[in-house]
Amino acid sequence: MSTPAEIKACCAASYGNDAVALVLGESYHPGGPALTRRLAERLRLRGGQRVADIASGPGATARLLATDYDVAVDGVDLGQSTVEHAQAVTAEAGLATKVRFHLGDAERIPLPDNTFDAVMCECAFCTFPDKATAANEFARILRPSGRVGITDVTIAESGLPEKLTTLAAWVACIADARPLAEYATILEQAGLRVVHTEAHDPAIARMIDEIDARVRVLRMTASARLAEAGVDVDAVLRYAALAKQAVADGLIGYALLVAEKPVP
Repeated sequence: MSTPAEIKACCAASYGNDAVALVLGESYHPGGPALTRRLAERLRLRGGQRVADIASGPGATARLLATDYDVAVDGVDLGQSTVEHAQAVTAEAGLATKVRFHLGDAERIPLPDNTFDAVMCECAFCTFPDKATAANEFARILRPSGRVGITDVTIAESGLPEKLTTLAAWVACIADARPLAEYATILEQAGLRVVHTEAHDPAIARMIDEIDARVRVLRMTASARLAEAGVDVDAVLRYAALAKQAVADGLIGYALLVAEKPVP
C-alpha cells in the first residue's frame, strides 16, 4: 500500500490533470450542483456568512455558493495547478472579492480558528489518509454553532472487493471510503454533533453511468485528445464496471452528513 504522502500527491496530481475534466465533465462529485444546493440548505447558509470549502478542486462549488447564497468562500486544495486554475476562473467570473483559494492540506488547513459559519467537503473526505485529523481541523476552524457538511462515498460494513482497494481506486474516491456510521463517529470524536444524514445512492450510480458513456463517446470522437491527456480508456471502463457492480450489490453508496459544533 502506498504511504499517506504518496496518496495525497497522487490525488492532487490526478485532479489537476486534464484527464479528470475529460472523464468527469463539469461535476467532480456525484449529484452535481443539485446535491451541492441540497447540502447548502442543510447547512442553513445565509447571506454574509463565511464558508470553507475543503478540497475545493476547480472551484465550481465555491462559485455556486458565493453566487446563489451570497456567502464569502475560502477554498482549500492540495494541488497547486488546481488552485491557480480555480483562481483564474473565479477572477474571470468577477467573484474574486467573494471567493479566495488557498494551497493547503485538509489535515493542516491554512485557515484561522473559530472563523467559519460552515465547512463543506464534497466527495473528498474518504480520500484523506488521516480522517480524524481532518475532522479535528474542521472543528477548529468552525465557530460555535457552525456546521460541517459532507457528501461522500460510503461502503458496506463488509468492505470492498480487493480490486477496488488500489491506489487508482483511492484517487477515484472509493478505496478508503467508510460506512456512514463510521464517518459520523469520526466527526463526533472531533467534538462535532451529527444532526442529519441522508442517503443518495442513486447519485453515484448516475455518475458512474455518465463516466462510462462519456468515455465511450470520447473514444469514438476524440481518441487523440484522450491519449494526449493520458486517459487509459480500458482501465476507466474496467473500474466503472467494477464500481457499478459494487453499487448494484449494495457495497458502495453515497450519503450526505451534517454535524454541528456545540456552543461551549
